[in-house]
Amino acid sequence: MSQRFLLSRRLLGTTALAAVFAGRFAHAQSREIQIAAASDKPGNIDMQLDVNGETHKLSLDPRTTLLDALRDHMGLTGTKKGCDHGQCGACTVLINGVRMNSCLSLAAARDGDKITTIEGLAEGEKLHPMQAAFVKADAFQCGFCTPGQICSAVGMVAEMQRGAPSAASMDFDAKPVGSVEEIRERMSGNICRCSAYPNIVAAIVAASEGAPT
Repeated sequence: MSQRFLLSRRLLGTTALAAVFAGRFAHAQSREIQIAAASDKPGNIDMQLDVNGETHKLSLDPRTTLLDALRDHMGLTGTKKGCDHGQCGACTVLINGVRMNSCLSLAAARDGDKITTIEGLAEGEKLHPMQAAFVKADAFQCGFCTPGQICSAVGMVAEMQRGAPSAASMDFDAKPVGSVEEIRERMSGNICRCSAYPNIVAAIVAASEGAPT
């Protein structure tokens, strides 16, 4: 078999293989374009969000996150947008008493749930015990992460004291919640770029034990 014939076969095989991959890539690219085009079609959906005890009737793009709904459509800017990828915890809110990153949840998926943001923890001028403890312990510096830290801490204490957080009650049972190491581990999803962690832990311990504020 001549070398020329072998080269021709190899070239033919390579060309055929390239054509197959090119066809598959074109098909995949076409599919992506179709999906993108479909997702860009206008069409808001109606939803009803229960936030801090108030009902909000909204018509939003189905891709709107709960974080954007709170900040951009309800004016509740206490919930902060940090990484927008669920990695920093600045956007933490309480949903049916359970702490959750609002940037990772679609607003439409929360229709009918009870949502509590940092603005809903206080009762008028009376701060929630966790808020008061953060102030007393000086558990913040720039304050950007503080709303998420406080909401996460409220949810965490409920988890540790009762095992099953309740949307109906944000009160604490005034009993220890565990070791400092356990608190740090449970709060590890909330990042403080100012490194106020020792004071944050102290505030959580004080609030959970019912220390006077």
